[in-house]
Amino acid sequence: MGKVSRPLPARLGEKLLQIRLGLGLSQQQLTQVLGLGDPRLFQGTISNYELGKSEPSLPSLLKYARLAGITVEILIDDDLNLPDIGKSRGSHTRR
Repeated sequence: MGKVSRPLPARLGEKLLQIRLGLGLSQQQLTQVLGLGDPRLFQGTISNYELGKSEPSLPSLLKYARLAGITVEILIDDDLNLPDIGKSRGSHTRR
């Protein structure tokens, strides 16, 4: 059987960028907050997410959503817009 590609959310990269900018984080800072490992290695990963060149794993999407105080549905549904993301939202993430 061949591998069938799944449709990708067209606005995901845009939303991930809005979250990072709304929280006032650099790409390196975001890698630390998301627990992705060495920020120097993963800065390009964040850039690729924001440019729509690659897609985060489901656990990473969940971390983004929790960081922003939103549901994952808002991230993946192109018909839904992000609420205003402010720096205060980052203070209530779960571990």
